[in-house]
Amino acid sequence: MAHVPSPEKGPSLNVGLLDLGCVRNTVDSQDLLASFARKGHRITSVENADVVVVNTCSFIEDAKRESIDAILGLVDLKRKGRIKKIVVAGCLSQRYGAVLVPELKEVDAFIGVQKLRKDSRQAPAVLTPAYSSYLRISESCLHQCSFCIIPKLKGRFVSRRMSAVLKDAEAMALLGVREINVIGQDVTAYGLDLYKRRALADLLRRIVRRVPDVPWIRLLYAHPSHVTDDLLDAMARGKRICRYLDIPLQHVSDRVLKMMGRGTTHIKTVALLEKARRRVPGMALRTAFIVGFPGETEKDFRELLRFIEENPFDHVGVFTYSREEGTAAYRLKGQVPRAVRQERYERLMEAQAQVLQGLHHSRIGTESEVLIEKRAEGRMDRYWGRSPWDAPDVDGGVFVESRRRLIPGMMVRVRILGDEGYDLRGEVVDERA
Repeated sequence: MAHVPSPEKGPSLNVGLLDLGCVRNTVDSQDLLASFARKGHRITSVENADVVVVNTCSFIEDAKRESIDAILGLVDLKRKGRIKKIVVAGCLSQRYGAVLVPELKEVDAFIGVQKLRKDSRQAPAVLTPAYSSYLRISESCLHQCSFCIIPKLKGRFVSRRMSAVLKDAEAMALLGVREINVIGQDVTAYGLDLYKRRALADLLRRIVRRVPDVPWIRLLYAHPSHVTDDLLDAMARGKRICRYLDIPLQHVSDRVLKMMGRGTTHIKTVALLEKARRRVPGMALRTAFIVGFPGETEKDFRELLRFIEENPFDHVGVFTYSREEGTAAYRLKGQVPRAVRQERYERLMEAQAQVLQGLHHSRIGTESEVLIEKRAEGRMDRYWGRSPWDAPDVDGGVFVESRRRLIPGMMVRVRILGDEGYDLRGEVVDERA
C-alpha cells in the first residue's frame, strides 16, 4: 500500500472514502481507513473530507465505468475547492495506473491492490451495519478462467491462517455481530496453499465453536470444483451455519464451459446441485451466469434456459459478457454482438422471475427467522429484513409487519404470507429479540 502521511509530518486530515465493487472491496476499504486512522487522521464522510479515497473495481466494463465516473466526480469537487486531495485505490489503479497517472493529474496518489498476508488481521468493520460483518479468509483464485482478470490483478491465491481468522471472528462476536459472512474469491479452496488440503469445513466448525453467540454464519463464493462432502456435512450439522451456498456456475453448456476454462461439465454440475440439496435439506442456492460469451450459440443459450427451469435457484445473478483485455477470452473468435447479449440477458432474467415466483409460492405459510435491517418506507408497522437464505447486498429479503417497534439487528420469527417481486412478505409470530 502507498505511504499514508503521518500527522507528525503535517496536519491531521479529515479522510472520507467511496467504496465501489464487491464486498471483498469493502474489507479492503476498511483496512485503508484503519491505515489512515493509525496515522492520526480523522475518518469522516466524503462531504466533510479533506482527502477522499475511492476504492475502485475493474472486473468488468460496468465496474470500470462506475469507477471512472466516481473519480471524475471527485476531480470536479477538487476543482471547486471542496476537497483537497484525491487517492485512487484498488483494482483500477493496479490495472490501469500507468495510463491514468498522466490523464488524471488532479489525482494525488494511485494505490494498487493490497496484498493479503497469511497472518494478517482485519480492521474493525466500519462500512457495514453493526450487526453484520464480512470475514475474509482468502484472496485471489486458483483457477484461470478465460474471462476473468482477477488472478492477474490479485496475484497468487493466499489463505489466512486459521488462528488469525478465528481471532477476527471472536472480535466480531464481542462487538455484538449477529451475522458473519465468510468471504473470498473461492472460499472452498481455503487451506490448499497453507495446509495442503481443503480446510474450509474444519475452519467452519472451529468458527462455530469459538463464537457461540453469533446466530448466522454464511459462506459466499464457492467454486463448484471444490465443494466437498465434508463441507456439506459441516453445513448440515452446524445449526448456526446458514443453509445457503453461492456457487457461481457461469454456464452449463459443455462447449461454453470448456472455452471458459471452468473445469466442469453439465452432468457434473447437475450432480453437485442434487447432492447439495440431498445432504443439506432446505439448502438455498445462489448462482451467477454469463450470457453472450464468445462462441455462445442460440442452442447453448437455450440449454442454459432449460437448466434454470429444471434446477431452480433461489437467487440468480446474470451478467452480459464483458470483453476484458489481458484475458484469454479477449482473443476468442465469435464475439457475440452487444444487442444479442442484452436480449439473452433479458430472456434469462424473465425465466428466473418465473422460477422465483414458484419458489416464493412454496414458502407461503412457512416460518423463518428474519434479521431486521430497517423500517420500510410508508408504514410505521412495516420493516425490511433478511432470512438465513438471503445474503446482504445481493439478494432480496422479507417485508415484515409487526405490532411493536423493531430495531436493526433484531431477529424475529416471521410467518410468510406472500411475495412482492423479488421479496417475500410476512408477519411476526414471535417478537422475542
